Amino acid sequence: MGELDLIQEIRRGSGRPGGAVKLGIGDDCAILRLPAGHEVLVTTDFSLEGRHFRRDLHPAESIGHRCLARGLSDLAAMGAKPMGAFLSLALPREMLSTARGRRWVEGFFRGLRELADRSGAPLAGGDTAESPAGLVLADITLVGSAPTGKALRRSGAKAGDLLYCTGRLGGAAAELETMFARGRMARALPEKDHPQLFPEPRLAVGTGLLRRGLATACLDLSDGLSTDLAHLCDESGVGAEVEEALLPLHPLAAQLGAERALHAALNGGEDYELLFSAPPDVRMPKALAGVPITRIGKLVRKSQGITLRRTDGRSEPLTSGGWEHFAAAKRI
Repeated sequence: MGELDLIQEIRRGSGRPGGAVKLGIGDDCAILRLPAGHEVLVTTDFSLEGRHFRRDLHPAESIGHRCLARGLSDLAAMGAKPMGAFLSLALPREMLSTARGRRWVEGFFRGLRELADRSGAPLAGGDTAESPAGLVLADITLVGSAPTGKALRRSGAKAGDLLYCTGRLGGAAAELETMFARGRMARALPEKDHPQLFPEPRLAVGTGLLRRGLATACLDLSDGLSTDLAHLCDESGVGAEVEEALLPLHPLAAQLGAERALHAALNGGEDYELLFSAPPDVRMPKALAGVPITRIGKLVRKSQGITLRRTDGRSEPLTSGGWEHFAAAKRI
């Protein structure tokens, strides 16, 4: 199988253009339809072997799913609806020259397409190339839309706002730790609760927050609560107090013991939940689109910094301990 054969396989599996995609794979550019009264939101994310996944630990379906989920989570954080996805994929030569390699590629696209179909983010184009390093390198670009001037941002929070998150925290880091300990590829199905292998972008929650005007600021928890909260505080010019007792721990994290569970929730990353703020007089629902919402703290004046209030009443600085490229050891 050569590059043109691969492109034809991708095109056959991507279905016919529809929805926001007027013209998809096959021409030099895709053509998207922008809804009236909306503006375009664009995000891009690398998925790099050895940094974001390992072929000996992550099933091919998981890698394809995670590749798309990363970009979808960015759209969710701004309350956007997906319009189309664009994938640039570099593969080692043996991926197309051996039956085993072709099965991996098929699994990758099976995982990506399953999530694309559920989320309304059709694969509308991209590029393919031979990887010069023998590693799988994938760059996903997502295009979405939101009502003009209404997209959720990181910069709208104010001191006195309450701080919320969706879902449960620490599960992705805890599952990855288990995978490392076992030292073998995980066997998991997408419909099971596997936060590391098959994270679920909170698209419906993001659009619900925007539509109902509930959030003053929002972002997704990709790098860890401690790091992503610092981003929100920097952009909004506020500080924050997080209450340890209120953090919703994923059952996988809770099994690690109290301190390791707390570390996973604060610094583990890759949960792809939403972190957002809202005025104290807003009646926040307990769930949106079936996803639990939990108050985890409040925003304060910037001069008060970012702190963690422990269960015994002590307050301590909450420093950024999540993921940051170039400043941390490699993730995988």
